[in-house]
Amino acid sequence: MSTINIKAAVIAGTVAGVASGLVKLGWENILPPRTPARNQTNPPQRLLEQFGVPAKVTHATYTYSDTRLPWVSYLIHFGFSTTFGALYSVAGHYLPVLRLGQGTLFGLGVWGAFHLGIMPAMGTVPNAKQQPVEEHVSEALGHMAWMWTNHVISDAVYRQLTKGE
Repeated sequence: MSTINIKAAVIAGTVAGVASGLVKLGWENILPPRTPARNQTNPPQRLLEQFGVPAKVTHATYTYSDTRLPWVSYLIHFGFSTTFGALYSVAGHYLPVLRLGQGTLFGLGVWGAFHLGIMPAMGTVPNAKQQPVEEHVSEALGHMAWMWTNHVISDAVYRQLTKGE
């Protein structure tokens, strides 16, 4: 195994996480995972409220083009995406099995762990059997597209940062 440039891998994964976070948001505009009623308090907002953050903070918005947008939800969304982008970028150098399917299988695993296991167990989202099939389809495919984007972009950025090493 060649030497891994950890700093370059973290930077590459973070850059990829921002781009893939945008991809995931776009995906959810095409295939919304939740009904409007269930999205009144989305999972990031609910999670923060479970930790005691007041609704006036979790539901804080900014307005762009006459549209109110949930900036606190976006902080959580992009924090999750950049964290997993960096984790995938670094860990994939040490555990190549994570890179099977160009990240799509890893993305599917993240979806299963969080949307079928951790978040239902915490009461953040309903039990997996109580979630509509549309939510499962959107989230499973969206996580695969999200992590594939992380894979492609982090690889390209890592190569650029380390060329000549």
